[in-house]
Amino acid sequence: MRALAVGLVLAYHLFPLALPGGFLGVDIFFAISGFLITSLLLRESALSGTIRLGDFWRRRARRLLPALGLVLLVCAALALPLGGDLLVGIGSQIAGASFFVSNWVFIANGADYFARDTPELFRNTWSLSIEEQFYILLPLLVLLLLKLRGRSSRAIPLIILGVVSAALMAELSLQGADPTRVYFGSDTHTFGLFWGAALAALIQPQATAPPDRAAGPARQTGWGIVTVVSLAVLAWLAATLPEGSPQSFQGGFQLATVAALALVWSVTRPGAVVGRALDVQPLRWIGERSYGIYLWHWPLLLIATAAFGPAQSWLVAVVTLVTTLGAAALSYRYVEQPVRRFGLRRSIRLLVRPLNYTPRQRTVAIALGVVLAVAIPAGVTAVVTAPAQTSAAEAIARGQAALERSEPTATSPETQPPDAPDTQDRSSPDPRNETKDGSTPSPGATPTATPDAPLVPEGAEISAVGDSVMLASLPELEDAFPGIAIDAAVSRGMGVGVELTAEWASDGSLRQVLLVGLGTNGPVEPESLDELLTIAADRPLILVNAHADRDWIPQVNTTLTEFAAAHRGVVVADWTGAVTGVEDALAGDDIHPNPSGGVIYAQSVQRALEALQQPGEARGFALPRR
Repeated sequence: MRALAVGLVLAYHLFPLALPGGFLGVDIFFAISGFLITSLLLRESALSGTIRLGDFWRRRARRLLPALGLVLLVCAALALPLGGDLLVGIGSQIAGASFFVSNWVFIANGADYFARDTPELFRNTWSLSIEEQFYILLPLLVLLLLKLRGRSSRAIPLIILGVVSAALMAELSLQGADPTRVYFGSDTHTFGLFWGAALAALIQPQATAPPDRAAGPARQTGWGIVTVVSLAVLAWLAATLPEGSPQSFQGGFQLATVAALALVWSVTRPGAVVGRALDVQPLRWIGERSYGIYLWHWPLLLIATAAFGPAQSWLVAVVTLVTTLGAAALSYRYVEQPVRRFGLRRSIRLLVRPLNYTPRQRTVAIALGVVLAVAIPAGVTAVVTAPAQTSAAEAIARGQAALERSEPTATSPETQPPDAPDTQDRSSPDPRNETKDGSTPSPGATPTATPDAPLVPEGAEISAVGDSVMLASLPELEDAFPGIAIDAAVSRGMGVGVELTAEWASDGSLRQVLLVGLGTNGPVEPESLDELLTIAADRPLILVNAHADRDWIPQVNTTLTEFAAAHRGVVVADWTGAVTGVEDALAGDDIHPNPSGGVIYAQSVQRALEALQQPGEARGFALPRR
């Protein structure tokens, strides 16, 4: 089952379009962990009459810390020569992982688990932190529950705690809380651990209980049905559940956990044939190394992406998979298992004093020593030299600074009336004066071809509403269209654009042309576009399409294109077509434009404005001549 869980996570991260709900593998891990650890504690109590807390936590440390420490050191060292966005916040990430509070560190830093454009190198340690926090609480809780008689009495408090956590996840989602806060929270995402513990308490055999009867055909059939149904539910959810969606928080995660626990119950029944069927190679091999596979795969994926580029997705996936399996296998054999067997201090002594080693053991000790000798100073250097913010954040900050400088003259629609004079210096080349082949006309050239042709709208005639992509392009838009009124902000969707446009129309500040750059942060419904067009009345509407590695982007761009083709006076500014493949045009997230990308953004808007004057492209719409 651990192999199935880690397989889902790998598929989700390496091939996100193939398995959009693969993130549920973590919740299967939670269910398994809660069940397994509680079973071990109850078994210890049954055999010895008590639970030795120190021994329990020592065993957890031996199991988890060696592999975690190796991943943190080696991956930080590998990221150092690549630099850039990979190193942002790496110090706090390492600290959070080391003290098992990563989930709260990421919440405090405003991280987004479901965003692939601003990833943290050790983001995957959030789930390990939740488990470790639970492991601190669990043995204390079990000691209290052991004072109760009966398996049901012990299980009920655990079930209630799980219900509270599951309900809190759903409630916060209903209230519109940040999805990452809901997903990362120890309070909202521990129901799988609690319910796994409750299942262990329910089926833990009592010391005086008679041995189980032999499993007959009826029992085997029943267990088989439960197994098949549970696997089917998990497969359906993994294939259909949208990431970060309300339905995932308001029932999806909870249903997946129940299915995982039903699967745990069916395959762990004494004599269950379905359990033996799952416990085969290579699933056993993967399951034994699943912890290391989970730890290694995410930072290696980011490192491979930075090394080969996001365009090489298949190469990145293959390299990540191969290196992950190799690193996990080596770590399991030469780090994790020796520490579990000998303890941390004795393992260190054996490493630095390899007496009586065989040649093979000596080679391994020397290799591991070299790795640590290189990785430790490199990791420290990575922490010390890490940039303060990502390149995407820098691009947005540049736009925000330009927005603040231009207030109130350029950002408020009321400050530039539609008949404001054109103050642009036509003698200096800028993106507006570039021809369609990219060349720059001679000074004094205008965008019009003949004296009788309608003029292309100028900045003083344009109201613009957009997201962080437009915000990052704001300096270039203002250069290309002086006097343009721009209202752009981070994490904005089309719904906000409709509301703002309606406000401008109601107070008379909406200008002659409406420019909308919204679609990066979520799906766009045709109904929202209909509302925009109704609010715009007889004004032309420019829709900037989106460029991002996000699931909804293809559908957003298709919706915008189809809407423009079906409505007079609506044109799409092909931002994604213009920027795709242009080197250094985008920040490290491959979404937000650098200055050169901002020029391309402005050029795409310019071409859309020119298309308004072409009857064949915009159904004959044209602004009156000034």
